[in-house]
Amino acid sequence: MTDFNVAFLGAGRMGRTHLRNLAGIPGVHVRAVADADLASAQAGAALVRADRATDDIAGAITAPDVDVVLISTPTPTHAALLEQCAQAGKPVWCEKPVAATLAETERVLASVEAAGIPAMIGFMRRFDPGYAAARRAIDAGEVGTIERFRAISCDYTLPPIEYIRTSGGIFVDMSVHDFDLARFLVGEVEEVSAWGAALIDPAYTEMGDVDSAVAMLRFTNGALGVLEASRRTTWGYDIRTEVAGSRARLVIEAQQKTPLLSSHGLGYHGGHFESFPDRFEAAYRNELAYFFECLRAGEPPMPNVRDALETLRVALAATKSLREGRPVRVSEIA
Repeated sequence: MTDFNVAFLGAGRMGRTHLRNLAGIPGVHVRAVADADLASAQAGAALVRADRATDDIAGAITAPDVDVVLISTPTPTHAALLEQCAQAGKPVWCEKPVAATLAETERVLASVEAAGIPAMIGFMRRFDPGYAAARRAIDAGEVGTIERFRAISCDYTLPPIEYIRTSGGIFVDMSVHDFDLARFLVGEVEEVSAWGAALIDPAYTEMGDVDSAVAMLRFTNGALGVLEASRRTTWGYDIRTEVAGSRARLVIEAQQKTPLLSSHGLGYHGGHFESFPDRFEAAYRNELAYFFECLRAGEPPMPNVRDALETLRVALAATKSLREGRPVRVSEIA
């Protein structure tokens, strides 16, 4: 079995989750944990007994004892760090998104393709057992010709309004996972029509954003889709997806956090998920295990930077439709 020496960049909340998952992958050795905040790097390094902690992120990438890089730093840093990995010729896994704009994402794509390095982007929902099983069923022909797609994503609590100011909007920031699933399960999207409103907090309007949104999708293969998003529920983190075809319907939904249903007083009670770390706990483990399996097998890991580019293009088409009040062909977004 091939061993890998890893530099892990970014030891915040999600970074620590990924570090814990790395500790369970055989043959993976974290040599360096790097973060702009040295104390965070040290805390992350302690989780996996890494050789060292450092605030020299660039130095961690180019270190001679490192042959693979994982990136979980703040979003605005992803593009530059991916390019540095390409220059160093080192395989890389990076949290989504690559960048907020098509131009910057295209520049990164050109860089990693020119370097010929494996570069995987962390759209983790593809690796959730339910979504992975759905893809296998579709590939096996069990669904038949896909006719309809539906996705619902609702967060439990509103994010800070300061975050919304720079998030890129509900479709780019939140629904991008659903657009990725649409491409993963159905195919490329040809046209988007979107609507949205600030139904929960009027401050979203001041930020030029919405907290509730709906998008209609037309796929290039003729299938139709509906996507719903909300920044807040009163019942819990709510993620549901449906693919309907000529032979069968697939529904991916984790209804309860724990397999316990309490019934009393002519009613019943079950526990909901609160946020993405617990709902997609298995997906986060599976995506990293898959990444290293691909490296061992010499196979290109997916989703890659090109997937991130095309998913961003759909999200930007939805954003344009929302702002202009008209259907937008994805090919318009260049």
